[in-house]
This record gives sequence, C-alpha cells and structure tokens, in this order.
Amino acid sequence: MQHLTILTGASRGMGLAMARQLLGPDRLLLCVSRQINDTLEAEALDRGTTLIQWSQDLADPATARLRLQAWLDGQDHRTLSGATLINNAGMIPRIGPLDDCPADELAAALRVGLEAPMQLTAAFLNATARWVAAGWHGPRQVLNISSGLGRYPMAAQAPYCAAKAGLDHFTRCAALDEARRPFGARLVSLAPGVIDTDMQTQLRAGDPAGFPDVQRFVALQREGQLTAPDEAAARVLAWLGRADFGDQPVADVRD
Repeated sequence: MQHLTILTGASRGMGLAMARQLLGPDRLLLCVSRQINDTLEAEALDRGTTLIQWSQDLADPATARLRLQAWLDGQDHRTLSGATLINNAGMIPRIGPLDDCPADELAAALRVGLEAPMQLTAAFLNATARWVAAGWHGPRQVLNISSGLGRYPMAAQAPYCAAKAGLDHFTRCAALDEARRPFGARLVSLAPGVIDTDMQTQLRAGDPAGFPDVQRFVALQREGQLTAPDEAAARVLAWLGRADFGDQPVADVRD
C-alpha cells in the first residue's frame, strides 16, 4: 500500500527539498505548483515513486479546490495506508507599507497564502471523510507551513504576516472540528525556521526606506543563521512522524 501525500509549492526551495525527500516506492506523491519540475520527474522514475505533478495557479484557489476534490473522489482509498496534505506554497508581494501594495499583488498574496490552503484543506477533509465513512481508518494529516511572521508583526509585511496568522488560526479552528469526529484528521500549522530560499533573497533586496527591518535579514545571511532547504525539509517532515502530531495545532520546529 502507498501513503498519499499532496504537496503545494513543490517546484523550488524547501518545497522541492520536501518533494525529493518524500520520493519512494511506498508513496503516491501529488505535487501542485505553477511549474512542473522535470528534474523531480526524473528522480521519481529512478526511485520508483508514483509522482503526479499539476501545473496549478493557487491564486485561483476555488479552481484548485474543485480539481483536488474531483481527483480525490476518483482515488481508490482501499489502496492507501494514509493521506497527508502539506500546504507549503506562499508568496510575498511588494515589500512596503500596506497602502503601497498594489491591489492585485495584495489579493494574490492572500489567495495563495491563506485562501488556497483553506480551500485545499476543505477538499482534503471532505473527500477523506467519505473514505472514513466507508470504513477506511488510515491516518489523515494536514501540515500547514506557517512562519514566525504570523505570530510577530513586522513593518512592510502586512499581507504576508496576515496570511500566516490566518493560517495558524484556521488550523486551530479546523483541529477543533476534527477532534469532534470519529477518526478525525490531525492538523498542525508549523513555523519551519529561517530558510535560505528565494524569499530571503527578496527580503534582503527590500528598500530600507519602506522596510526598516531589511538589515535584520541581511544579518541573518551574513552570520550564517539561515537553514539550508534540505535540512529545513527534513525537520518539517520529521514533525509528521511525531506521535503527538496535532496535540498542539500551532507549533515551531525550534520549540
């Protein structure tokens, strides 16, 4: 039997690192990103993984939800040992005060960073609940990749901070819903630490005039405090294997 894992934002950065570490013959891996990663496809063939990659813009979360719902409804749950959804995709719009953020960038940041995880989680919980009703009792997990910026405010980062704060809180609420259901899913919103990705490069390039904390991010790189994507991915995926996964719906790998 295979464990089904659905991973968003898998084409680069920590998402790609997670996808590579998830490859294996006991895994059915569905990766959802704007772009298909050909290297990941080749690695999956070498390692005998059933890999499906979707080119899907998560700035259109309603369409993404319908697509995932239909796909899950078409799966034979009897061949699966468990099911996991990892909402990893996110984006930072133009860095600066909220009133300087273009309307389209603000909307996209909230759709990708908050609405898409909510829509995909709803589809995942809805479809797999029907599997449970049919007698399937494999473990169901939702892991939302959050950020310390969802818990601590920062100037010039209102859209990103708001999306991550919303991610944390919707995870708490959905966890309460699932706790009331027989064989309910377990949910965690996890801050992965500070990772050496393109997002950090974007933050270091911010204009100090509108982003007073830019030197903080420059110092993180200069002082070697950024975690490599492979290491961060391993820490995040290890969280899924914890016996207490879901006991605390909002967590940090550094705790």
